[in-house]
Amino acid sequence: QVQLVESGGGLVQAGGSLRLSCAASGRTFSSYAMGWFRQAPGKEREFVAIIIWSSGGTYYADTVQGRFTISGDNAKNMVYLQMNSQKPEDTAVYYCASRPAGKPTYDYWGQGTQVTVSS
Repeated sequence: QVQLVESGGGLVQAGGSLRLSCAASGRTFSSYAMGWFRQAPGKEREFVAIIIWSSGGTYYADTVQGRFTISGDNAKNMVYLQMNSQKPEDTAVYYCASRPAGKPTYDYWGQGTQVTVSS
């Protein structure tokens, strides 16, 4: 059974940093892509960042480019999201998700972790 468990959320002041972690289990993730998404109150879920395990390639939403960094530890099946220079608009529930590389649909999601950025 595939499980994704996020941790590391919390309250931070604007300009501060947090690092989110996603512990993945139940599949061999080397042939998958791992993404981070977020959903703010009253808004649709939006893409934040993705890492492709096989190539190490990373991609970011324009809103977080240059402030957030996604990384992974293949041996530990861990994915991280380092969030720097945070803004109040980064406040959201953050989710990690996985999908087979080359396919558009994410098939497993974590339960989410709350990030609140105060002004």
